[in-house]
Amino acid sequence: MGILDTIKATKRAANEQQTAVSAQSVAEKTELVESEKLYQRGLASFKDIIAPSVFQIMPSYVRINNKLASTLFVYAYPRYLQTSWFSPIINLDSTFDVAMFVHPQNTVDVLKQLRKVVTRIQSQLSINEDKGLVRDPVLETAYQDVENLRDDLQQGIEHFFQFGLYITLYGDTEEEVRKEELKVEAILEAKLVYMKDSMMQTERGFNSTLPLANDKLMVGNNMNTSPLSTTFPFVSSDLTSNQGILYGINRHNNSLVLFDRFSMENANMVIFAKSGAGKSYTVKLEILRSLMLSTEVIVIDPENEYKHLCEMTGGTFMKISLSSKNHINPFDLPKALEDEDPGDVLRSAIVNVSGLLKVMISDITPEEDAILDKAITESYAIKDITAESDFTKMEPPTMTELQMVLENMVGAESLAARVKKYTEGTFAGFLNHKTNIDPDNKFIVFNIRDMEDDLRPVAMYLVLHFIWNLIRSKRKKRILVVDEAWWMMQHEDAASFLFSIAKRCRKYFLGLTTITQDVTDFMGSKYGKPIVTNSSIQLLLKQSPAGIKVIVDTFYLTDEEKFLLLESNVGEGIFFAGPKRAAIKVVASYSEDQIITSDPAQLLEIEKAKKELSGMADM
Repeated sequence: MGILDTIKATKRAANEQQTAVSAQSVAEKTELVESEKLYQRGLASFKDIIAPSVFQIMPSYVRINNKLASTLFVYAYPRYLQTSWFSPIINLDSTFDVAMFVHPQNTVDVLKQLRKVVTRIQSQLSINEDKGLVRDPVLETAYQDVENLRDDLQQGIEHFFQFGLYITLYGDTEEEVRKEELKVEAILEAKLVYMKDSMMQTERGFNSTLPLANDKLMVGNNMNTSPLSTTFPFVSSDLTSNQGILYGINRHNNSLVLFDRFSMENANMVIFAKSGAGKSYTVKLEILRSLMLSTEVIVIDPENEYKHLCEMTGGTFMKISLSSKNHINPFDLPKALEDEDPGDVLRSAIVNVSGLLKVMISDITPEEDAILDKAITESYAIKDITAESDFTKMEPPTMTELQMVLENMVGAESLAARVKKYTEGTFAGFLNHKTNIDPDNKFIVFNIRDMEDDLRPVAMYLVLHFIWNLIRSKRKKRILVVDEAWWMMQHEDAASFLFSIAKRCRKYFLGLTTITQDVTDFMGSKYGKPIVTNSSIQLLLKQSPAGIKVIVDTFYLTDEEKFLLLESNVGEGIFFAGPKRAAIKVVASYSEDQIITSDPAQLLEIEKAKKELSGMADM
């Protein structure tokens, strides 16, 4: 073999080797692609992820993992259906799925079928009449119903549908599922609505209540528009009127809760909520909107909540404390009305001063009570104020005159010693002065935040008495707000006085708003519930688990309403107006929120902005 042949043979061998390597590379790539396909097919798909690990179909139940599911369907309805008849089922505290299928029917075909039905009923009525039988009310009622339906369908007033209603209930055991079935059946049978379980069709029933809009059971009832509309479960009272102020938004149907409290039999209102639930925010919003309608507002503020609102609206802010320059004389006499006997005015003032002293001085015996009554009368007499005199222009006594009288009475030594601390002691600057308050403003706030805790009930009683004298002197459209009323409910005399205002304020065109966060203390007083029953409007915001039982017992709440109050957010709750009630969400505009906010951080920002504007003005 020559050199040339050797070279050619070497090249052929190299080409063959390269071809073999290329074929091997292609085979490896093909094998990798096939392996990738197999791997991809082995990965879990979205269906694999959401699908249960166990799905077992049984004659009466469907097992999904560890849960059992049973589907019920409605097969019979009464002749009449009331609005919101299905709401008790929707509000059940259970886990279940509900599916409603509405299949529209051709009106022409329905009218043809109804014509045949009418013909059969008329024929049967004629046969019964020819035989001399007693009239059949069932046939006559059916005839009237069909004829009325034909008229409504022909005129387009009503439409015809096939309506299917299915409920799938869940439980851990068969007994638990059966218990839920009996509960649902009992509620609906009380309304003459009857259900059956989907025996031997459990898979179809389960699939029908999945959120896929597939009616697999196809168990429907003939129903026209009117009864079909009653199946809508989310029905709430409409508290929208043509006058009043906006309290919030109805959470059930997004309508406005627009209401005039003075349109009720009385304009009183109570608000119960836990701390931070938005009760003061809600009241301040009502105050702001009421002021725009020329309603005068008076507030007893124990926590300095209303100062910012008062300043922004140009109101009068009265600070009541031991070192305050504002003073109220508890012996002040109200102006007698035209039809009122001056003697009655004096006797009423004596009773009110006696009540205040009982709040100031604890543990008063019946004998001491009688001595106090006589001492107060003589204190007025020192200033020539008697039932027979004209005291309209006379200056009333002060606590100093009362102390002098007690010191000169037999058996009043202890009372005189206890009163002395209000005339010469630490508390002398609080009560022993002439009144220097002139409440000539549409919005007045009496602030008692800086008052000693032991004197707060005394201050609230005194301010209420002063306000009551102001209210009864001239009838105007007013709102009186008593915040943290549970302070007063701890003392029987103060609670009694608040209750008397709640009963009598309607005559003077006044609406009393009572606010409290300590429901137990408030309702623990014998005057707590009467104040609630004398209030036509009640607002319940978010409640604490510790006080919810008292709220449920007082307002006869359902379990669903109870859970709503426990789970509500800030500014959400239930609004009661007479017999009506609605779930409410309090909503304020941005401008309103800047005025009524109680958020410390937000208030600091507002103060900072004020200082910046003031600094720019000084430049």
